[in-house]
Amino acid sequence: MASAPFVTLSSALVEAMGQKLDAAKPTPEGLVFQTSDGFLYAFLEDPNTISLDTIRHLLNVEGKVLVRLVVLTPGHLPLAFSDEISKHGGTTVEGTRFAELARQLGLETYLGEEPRAPPKEARRLLPSAQQLDGVMHRARTWLDWGVPALSLRFYRQAMELKPGFLPARVGLARSLLGLGLIDDADRAFDEVLALRPEDVEARLGKAAVLGARSRPKDEIAAYRKLLDEDDGRAEVRAHLLAALVEAGDWAGAREEIEALLRKTPEEPQLRFLHSESLLRTGEKAKGAEERAEARRLGLSYEREVALCQHLGLQPPSPPAPPEPAPGSGEPSAAAPVARSPKSRRARRTSTVSRKTQPKTAGKAAPSGAAPVRAGRKRKESGPGSGLRFSRPCASSPFFRARPRSCTPSGTVPNLSEGAPSAIILPKFAPSPK
Repeated sequence: MASAPFVTLSSALVEAMGQKLDAAKPTPEGLVFQTSDGFLYAFLEDPNTISLDTIRHLLNVEGKVLVRLVVLTPGHLPLAFSDEISKHGGTTVEGTRFAELARQLGLETYLGEEPRAPPKEARRLLPSAQQLDGVMHRARTWLDWGVPALSLRFYRQAMELKPGFLPARVGLARSLLGLGLIDDADRAFDEVLALRPEDVEARLGKAAVLGARSRPKDEIAAYRKLLDEDDGRAEVRAHLLAALVEAGDWAGAREEIEALLRKTPEEPQLRFLHSESLLRTGEKAKGAEERAEARRLGLSYEREVALCQHLGLQPPSPPAPPEPAPGSGEPSAAAPVARSPKSRRARRTSTVSRKTQPKTAGKAAPSGAAPVRAGRKRKESGPGSGLRFSRPCASSPFFRARPRSCTPSGTVPNLSEGAPSAIILPKFAPSPK
């Protein structure tokens, strides 16, 4: 059975999210909650103790396939389990994301951590406004992280706090679309447009609904209509670009990419897309030059692989390991350093001279610092050392919403880490504050 602290934490998470429960059931692996809006939340303490049959049982409760399963665990599910869940339209919240959810809801003490201090700007708000602002921030964050099941819960919570709040209504519609509930999303966007007919976010959502219904020409026409009204809307142009790429219209996509590059010429992802558009329109030499320019501007290998996978391209070869710097004291295996007898004698002489030196000779180094030998690099430690894996974020202006049922295989992001992924996230989701 699951431990008492984990059961307590799971219950506190459900309560803090404001869930209305239809049923709750303890299981050997943790807790399962069924909510009134049709979600099944499965809290699993240790993924190493569950089997694939456990996951399939959760996906087929009472013989009925649940397309809105949410599995939450502080550990990491095996890839086969995550694939099985996402294949049936479910969601996983694992590892660092599970811990971040607890922190966002003020449950740090359950993780053995000190409570977070509220942001400075939040301290100037009234308590009701501060609560609404916190809920909206959580909703936007989880939508940007590609977890519409949780963003939907928080947007609904925001609407309970302020029923007429249009940003929450738009966010709710986006979340529904991200879950593949296209008809529900369409109705939600219509409700926003009934109150504010010129709302750009809702009109972008209506266009994305057309794309989700396999009507790419109508979707592209909707974006072009918005641009005809205001040619300066970069977010609309980004949606149009994504639709053109998905439709295979690389000539049209190239025009939009070049229009965006005139405003942001040093954006490496745009440069990558520009290189591909050049290759697809017959200018291979320029395309290769543009790809090199994207890398020079900071396009990481990991991000380039993700973009290639999204576009169905062959990923690039991994970069070669860096060669040791000259004078680093680490000779290459391919070129061993030859030492003459004279140099060996000189080395023996220097060793003898060091032995005869007084012990205080090494104290010339600053206080607290160990003497560093010439030609050898010091190893840095701490959080700032080493390579950092920079994963893309959902505010990237090149991809927009696609419900899971409409995404090509292999483009569903891995939700196991705490960083966002931009492969299929809504462009029109605001960036987290």
